[in-house]
Amino acid sequence: MTDLDLRLLRTMRTRGHAPGVEHAARALGKAGNNGAMWVAIGLVLAIVDSSNREAWLICAALGPVAIGLNYVVKLIVKRPRPVLEGLPPLGGAPSSLSFPSAHATSSFAVATAMTRVAPEAAVVFVLAAALALGRPYLGMHYPSDVLAGALLGVGLGLLVPLSL
Repeated sequence: MTDLDLRLLRTMRTRGHAPGVEHAARALGKAGNNGAMWVAIGLVLAIVDSSNREAWLICAALGPVAIGLNYVVKLIVKRPRPVLEGLPPLGGAPSSLSFPSAHATSSFAVATAMTRVAPEAAVVFVLAAALALGRPYLGMHYPSDVLAGALLGVGLGLLVPLSL
């Protein structure tokens, strides 16, 4: 798996790089820090859809909670971030630990939970996938970090109770 992971990472770091795409990937990554983007979307939905306010507020809180749970896994696994000679990462990170991707975990947790609240919200999976794929594109994570984070996130999104 490591060889495939490394080849995929190298491909993502060397193909399709244009200033606009890199800028968008960085911006999405920053918006996903600490689950901030998901908090904002959840709060807006809580205001707009008062009949599901409690569920949307739970979705808003899930992003940061997922990141906290993800960090526990990172501390157990202790996988260092990728290092590709001649291809430095195009962004910074709060820790040197890579597995699983917190951006992928929080994004897929919230997207899954939001889809449970309103199936038409499934469009947020496009945003979650773009944010998650941006992590290896920027050289911040191995592709397997993102896959593991997405799977962990979907699990969390399915398990979280959407009412208190």
